[in-house]
Amino acid sequence: MAEAALYDTYSRAPLRFERGEGVWLISETGERYLDFGAGVAVTSVGHSHPHVVGALKEQADKVWHLSNIYEIPGQETLAKRLTDATFADKVFFTNSGAEALECAIKTARRYQFSKGHPERFHIITFEGAFHGRTLATIAAGGQEKYLEGFGPKAPGFDQVPFGDLDALRSAITNETAAILIEPIQGEGGVRPATNEFLKALRAICDEHGLLLIFDEVQTGMGRTGKLFAHEWSGATPDIMAVAKGIGGGFPLGACLATAEAASGMKAGTHGSTYGGNPLAMAVGSAVLDVILAEGFLQQVRDVSLVFRQGLASLKDRYPDIIEDIKGEGLLLGVKAAVPSSELLQAIRDAHLLGVPAGDNVIRLLPPLVVTADEAREGLARLERAAESVRAAKVKKTA
Repeated sequence: MAEAALYDTYSRAPLRFERGEGVWLISETGERYLDFGAGVAVTSVGHSHPHVVGALKEQADKVWHLSNIYEIPGQETLAKRLTDATFADKVFFTNSGAEALECAIKTARRYQFSKGHPERFHIITFEGAFHGRTLATIAAGGQEKYLEGFGPKAPGFDQVPFGDLDALRSAITNETAAILIEPIQGEGGVRPATNEFLKALRAICDEHGLLLIFDEVQTGMGRTGKLFAHEWSGATPDIMAVAKGIGGGFPLGACLATAEAASGMKAGTHGSTYGGNPLAMAVGSAVLDVILAEGFLQQVRDVSLVFRQGLASLKDRYPDIIEDIKGEGLLLGVKAAVPSSELLQAIRDAHLLGVPAGDNVIRLLPPLVVTADEAREGLARLERAAESVRAAKVKKTA
C-alpha cells in the first residue's frame, strides 16, 4: 500500500479528494462533500478562492524564497496590515500555529529576562488546552495523551482548571511570567471562556506584572465573526499567536505583540528559515483582502446565526443523538449523546465533513465564505445523519 512508507501517526478516513470549490470538496471518484471541517479551520476563504489563487500564481512567477537574511517587502506590508487591525505593534512570521506559540512563549520569557527577572519563566495554562505538538507546546497543553512517551515534560508550565480564577490566583508565584489561554478551546471540546473571565485575566496580569497571551490559532481570522475572538470581550492581550485561517490553506502563522512585550526579542534571539517567505506573504495578504472586505465579517455573523438556530432545532428534535450545541460564530461544536465517532461516521456518509474534538464533540468549521443556503444544506445533511444514528439505535435494541 502507498501509505506503508508513512509514519503511523494518523487514523485517516478512507477518503481521497482531488480538488475543491468554495465549501465543497470533490473526491477522486467525483463525489461532492460539503466541507464543514475546512482543514481544521484552515481554508478560511474556501477552496480555490480566485483572488488567493491569483496572488499565489503571480508571486510564484517572481520569487518563492529569500530567507530572512534579506528584507522581504511582503512581510512589511502584511505586518503593517495586521498591526493596523489589532492591538499589536510587532509581528514575527512563522509556518504554523505551534511555531507561533513557541515564539509567543519565548517572547514572554525573554521579556521578563530583559527586565531583570530571569526567574520569571513559568506560564500558567488551562486544563483542556491544546497549543500544538512541539515539546514546549504539549507541555503547555498538559494533556497526558500528547505527553506520554516523550520524556520529561518541558518545565515552566503550570496548569489550572479552565475558568477558575481562584485557582489561577493561587498558582501565581514570583516565577510566573505570563498567562496563556485560548478564548475558545477548540480541540478541548469547543469550550468558550466568558468575556468576564478574559477581562479578569487582563486585570490580574496588570496587577502582577504578567503578560497575557491569547492563542487565536483556531479562533482568529474571522472565525467567530470578529477578526479575533478576544475582541468580543474587550480584553486585549500583550502577545497573540495566529495561524490556520491566516493562510487560507498555505502554511502560515504569526506571533503578534505590543512593542513593550516584544522588547526583549533582539537580533539573534529567534529565527525561522521559511517563516515569512514571499509566497506566504502574498497569500496571507490576499486572504486578508477577503476577510477585511466591507461586510464580510457581518456576513459571517449572519450565517452563523442561521447555522446556530438550525443546530438548536436539531438538538430539540434529536435529544437522544445531540446533547448540546457549543461555540461562537462559525466555530461550533455538536456534543453527541452517543459516541461521537458514530455520529461523525454518519455525517460522512451524508457527504458532510466535520472534525472530532474532546468531550465527545464534533466541530463544525465551515469556510467563512459559506452562504446561508449552504449552511441549511449542511443542517439537512446533519439531520439525515442524526436520523441514521437513531435508526441504528432502534435496530440494535429491537
